[in-house]
Amino acid sequence: DRREGIGVCGWILVSLSFLLVLITFPVSIWACIKVVREYERAVVFRLGRILSKKAKGPGLILILPCTDTFTKVDLRTVTCNIPPQEILTKDAVTTQVDGVVYYRIHSAVSAVANVTDVHSATFLLAQTTLRNVLGTQSLAQLLAGREEIAHSIQAILDSATEQWGIKVARVEIKDVRIPVAMQRAMAAEAEAAREARAKVVAAEGEMNASKALKQASMVLAESPAGLQLRYLQTLTTLAAENNSTIVFPLPINILESLGQKNSGG
Repeated sequence: DRREGIGVCGWILVSLSFLLVLITFPVSIWACIKVVREYERAVVFRLGRILSKKAKGPGLILILPCTDTFTKVDLRTVTCNIPPQEILTKDAVTTQVDGVVYYRIHSAVSAVANVTDVHSATFLLAQTTLRNVLGTQSLAQLLAGREEIAHSIQAILDSATEQWGIKVARVEIKDVRIPVAMQRAMAAEAEAAREARAKVVAAEGEMNASKALKQASMVLAESPAGLQLRYLQTLTTLAAENNSTIVFPLPINILESLGQKNSGG
């Protein structure tokens, strides 16, 4: 029990302080009553010991002069901006990464009693965690998996700051800066990959076209009348596209007869 821990002398001092308040009442009431805002909590110390395991507030709180002191703790969400960190990735690429950490204090007693400066400690821990986590990732994983990496950093920070009364709500990686030489190399690599894919697609198109022409030739070989119709359709297309072109149709059978005579001669 914290109240029993103050000892006999402590109880004597507390009794004298309470007696002083009664003697000087109602003037002393202005020194005893403190106002705690809605988003704040007050951790009260009595003779150097925390008065209760739960912080007081919001609203009016009563403290004894001379023996009681208190510390206000803000429970609103704090934005911690991590400056650009120079990081060497797993595949030996130097990058600069910055981020934002959103956290809040959920236990005012732990934030006051367990750490000297909770905000500074959280900021330094966020910097270190960001560098450690990103150092185990390759550049491709860093660029493609920002959300997963942010969740991993959030889980590590949340578990580490639990004893400080801190709850990490969100972690965001804002920007990843790559050296200019590396950007040019990546652009050249991407362009070469796109050109290779384009050549593969063009080759596949030529192959498919060749297969289609082969099938068309087999169909026309089986039907001479179909070949004649295709010939007339081609003439119609030429006449429609280029009106200045003069086309003299020549029957296919004449060409076949000429071919047979030449072969016979």
